[in-house]
Amino acid sequence: MKLRKPLHKGAVAAAFAAALAVCAPVAVAGDADSWQPSEDDELLLELRYSTYKLGDTLRGYQTPEGICVDFADVIQAMDLPVRLDKKSRRATGWIFAEEERFILDRDNNTVNNSAKLSSADLRDTPEGWCVGLRPLSAWLGVTLRADLGNLAVVMETQRKLPFLEAIERKSRAARLHPSINSFDLAKLPQAELPYKAWRTPSVDVLVRAGWRSTPGGKSATDIIYEAYASGEALGASFDARLASDGSGVPKSLRLKAYRVDPAGGLLGPLKATRLAAGDVESFAGNLTGQSAVGRGLFISNRPITRPSRFSVTTLRGELPAGWDAELYRNGQLMAFQANRGDGRYQFDDVELHFGENALEVVLYGPQGQVRRDRSDFPVGGESIPAGQTYYWAGILEQNRDLITFGHRLVDPQIGWRWGVGVERGIDKRTTLGLGAQSLMLKGLRHNYVEATATRGIGPMLFELSGAQQLGHGGGKALQGQMLGRIGRINVQAEAIWANGGYESEVISAQQSREFGLRLDSEVKIGGQRVPIQLSANQTLARDGTKVNKWLARTSMMMRGLALTAELSDTKSIGPKANIRDDGMRLRLLANSRIGKLRLRGDTKFRISGFDKGFESAKITGDINMGPRSDLRASAEYLASDRSAEFGLGYVRQFKRFALRTDATVSSRGKLGLNMSLAMSFGPDPVDGGWRMSGNKLAEFGQADVTVFRDENGDGIRQAGEEPVAGVEVATGFGAEQRKTNASGRTLIDGLRPFTPVLVNVDSSSIEDPLLQPKGKGVVVTPRPGIAAKVLLALAPTGEVEGTLLGIDGEVREGVRLELTDPRGQIIAQTQTEYDGYFLFDKVPYGEYSLRMASASAEALEARAALGIGVKLNRANPTIRTGMVRTEPLISAAQAVAAK
Repeated sequence: MKLRKPLHKGAVAAAFAAALAVCAPVAVAGDADSWQPSEDDELLLELRYSTYKLGDTLRGYQTPEGICVDFADVIQAMDLPVRLDKKSRRATGWIFAEEERFILDRDNNTVNNSAKLSSADLRDTPEGWCVGLRPLSAWLGVTLRADLGNLAVVMETQRKLPFLEAIERKSRAARLHPSINSFDLAKLPQAELPYKAWRTPSVDVLVRAGWRSTPGGKSATDIIYEAYASGEALGASFDARLASDGSGVPKSLRLKAYRVDPAGGLLGPLKATRLAAGDVESFAGNLTGQSAVGRGLFISNRPITRPSRFSVTTLRGELPAGWDAELYRNGQLMAFQANRGDGRYQFDDVELHFGENALEVVLYGPQGQVRRDRSDFPVGGESIPAGQTYYWAGILEQNRDLITFGHRLVDPQIGWRWGVGVERGIDKRTTLGLGAQSLMLKGLRHNYVEATATRGIGPMLFELSGAQQLGHGGGKALQGQMLGRIGRINVQAEAIWANGGYESEVISAQQSREFGLRLDSEVKIGGQRVPIQLSANQTLARDGTKVNKWLARTSMMMRGLALTAELSDTKSIGPKANIRDDGMRLRLLANSRIGKLRLRGDTKFRISGFDKGFESAKITGDINMGPRSDLRASAEYLASDRSAEFGLGYVRQFKRFALRTDATVSSRGKLGLNMSLAMSFGPDPVDGGWRMSGNKLAEFGQADVTVFRDENGDGIRQAGEEPVAGVEVATGFGAEQRKTNASGRTLIDGLRPFTPVLVNVDSSSIEDPLLQPKGKGVVVTPRPGIAAKVLLALAPTGEVEGTLLGIDGEVREGVRLELTDPRGQIIAQTQTEYDGYFLFDKVPYGEYSLRMASASAEALEARAALGIGVKLNRANPTIRTGMVRTEPLISAAQAVAAK
């Protein structure tokens, strides 16, 4: 079918506006009982009270009734004496005080033997039991509300809760004497992953074949393929991306050899965190060069997550053919980007707030894949640690891949570029920096030196930058920036001055001055907090032309719907005013889930100025047709040439690969048919040989896990210690969970490279009640394309019992006790009963020390250490300590006198 007659502009505009509007109202309709947990609804939230962050991150979901959070995470974050037993489907204990007994019975569907649970109060998810905030607030006697703008659950209470008082005491103590024993993954056992001379790479492959016709009766075929490989050679990681042109002829080969060490252990005294050669990426300057990619060399010791520029950062990554990308900041939908044709996504100048900035790029693949690239960019008043120096240096040929095939024109306007930069921490809140860059601009080489000074003052961060252009053009540029928070308002201000012919990739040859102000906050609408951003900018050219811009942005998230609206206006005055660009514009971004349908839309309107009216729209819908099938429909309209294109595709996911077929038709009579195949293959460390998978093996890391029975409790597998089959191994927040095979082994894919993740055994999956995991697990820092070997021990368990006496020799009730391993990690906790009796049961074999929890020791004004060591093994499965007496605190003067 050929549509030769162009569509009427007004009719198409109305159709697209109506289609996009469907995303909002329909999202709130639907059957709550049909909801199932999905990656699209998954959330990672902080639990906050006042200015305090409580515990670790809470896993949660957006459900039709609101937000639910994992009950086990809440118990741990609030330090509740509640035992959750998945086997008996019960949770028992007490809430904040012993008289507030708590019993949750899933089989009888009751709380405290009376209150009935509805299906919406408590849901089963892959992570565990997900409790709605409303019933959870009632159980705890506090108010819990969702703050999705800041990815947080905020607790409000007038009660003096014990764990909150303990946190406040620790906070006061920290101001007097900072703690050095805060918990982090670095203190847990680490899986060794030494570099080797050769590790066979894993490979991700995408092949697409297409046919298209034109209104003139002609037709053409396309064959495009991409192969992305990651492995190790000569003691370094490498990745390679081979891409073809539309005729199936190799077009380019990107190849990079690199080492990444977040701990800064590269190159000895240089303490580098990154070292790369091949197709690399450079850093940006404030007033000189932008971040660039090309073939060359790069080295740095900067932290992996530190932004290269004040208040903004650039996100860049691989975007295979046919994929789309969405950008979220703190859960707010910020931008959408379709495939650019160069195999990369790139979001420039992503604005950062003062405080936490959780950035997430969600990638949507042609086979229905959804991939999430998460990164955190904290911005605060504290700068580089005093006396520490960060540096970077790079040289590259911009926009040139390491290897190109055939005769290809080289753009003489770009060429080679190099840059260096250093930053030095002067004190806790002051940093000085110096840098230099050389690059090609409009066919001429430009050289620059740049200096920066950054200072934190209260909740504000200030930076002053100055740049001098050397040689051609000369001239200077000066920039002042401020980033901070005033009450509930995030503030960012900027001012730039340039003179003497200064020109760079950041400041144009015509620019003389620029002033900008951005305000971010939230307003409460009903029961939801809605983020609002207002910004204004003025640019003054050297010929007197002035351009004024303002923008207002807001977002809403409700029951599977993310909607962002941007209203902007541009007005120019002066001899070279571009009045065709003047006017007001509206942009709508939407992402909605309606049952099995996922809708994404991007629509632009021009409200005033030239060619006002509907500009463009793109809507994509994915419908889940079953566990492994999806149907995708898309529509796109461009008002500039009054053309529309419609597409329909079907995706089938197999265990080892994915297939997609689709067809497109345009309003100008163009037809297209496409078929694509996506798969990954690589070495199989568990069963040997090779394996094929529908997962992206080359882009992510893997863990080859073996679970064994640790008979002597030393945590090391000895000859004769048998593997344990059928137990579930989890990573991080339970995103991946796999069962061990008959040899006690399993393989977990999809681990984010260079990000430490905890690998452990889900104790609820252990059938033998006398076996328990030895420790909290093992931390893996994955590298792409290869598998890290992990040994997890399950040790037989024993018991430790005794009676606790106070300093005066009387029994002590309600004292919290801890068993710690030689690393100081807490292995088990319990509380003394009315007669001082305590019991630690199901304690894995090993050597431990007995101590009081810090809050209990402080309350008793006694030493936390009790001087009791225990060793559980096959010969001594039960240890009876007898009467254990607390010791009084010893002052510094008493300690000196005792010597």
